[in-house]
Amino acid sequence: MPEACIDPVVMDASTVMRLRTIVSREVAPTDSAVVTIGALQAGTKENVIPDEAIIKLNVRTFDEGVRKHVLAAIERIVNAEAAASGAPRVPEITPLDRYSMVTNDPDATNKVVDAFRQNFPDGSVEQTKPTMASEDFGCFGAEWHTPAVFWFFGGDDPEVLDKAKKDGTLNSLPTNHNPRFAPVIHPTLETGVKALVVAAYAWLTS
Repeated sequence: MPEACIDPVVMDASTVMRLRTIVSREVAPTDSAVVTIGALQAGTKENVIPDEAIIKLNVRTFDEGVRKHVLAAIERIVNAEAAASGAPRVPEITPLDRYSMVTNDPDATNKVVDAFRQNFPDGSVEQTKPTMASEDFGCFGAEWHTPAVFWFFGGDDPEVLDKAKKDGTLNSLPTNHNPRFAPVIHPTLETGVKALVVAAYAWLTS
């Protein structure tokens, strides 16, 4: 008797499709934002309409104003879709995790970069563009009000990486949350340890 219920699965699906328009239609192309739907949960049986549906999503921005707008848009859309479906009560919106934006202190970054360039081969150290990676490291600098520097180091097989660059398939390489991610143990491990020691030494001796 589907006519006798409010189907949360349909509501869920409509909400997800509408949420996908926030970045493409409400965030300027010159700004950056990511809205990822990471989990949809509803029901346990194919012949029973469930009494609830859960959406878990992730939001990432570089700008606080953009973040506030995106969060407000999410709340607006979720409530509107529930109302359009005739839901008997408003949806529950519960924040799960939140990390401060990782902000590299300029002076600390210059000190660490200089130390790296003195201790690693020419051309192997570069300052990259901002990335949307989610990282709790940002909380250290923000909560402790202390200079902080975050860096990446590569661990891909050089031959595989060179081939991917040549073929234009860099995005196909498995990243660190992919089950197929398998960094080359060495020199990856040595590079990571050396980077930590070099950066710490630069601070302890300055």
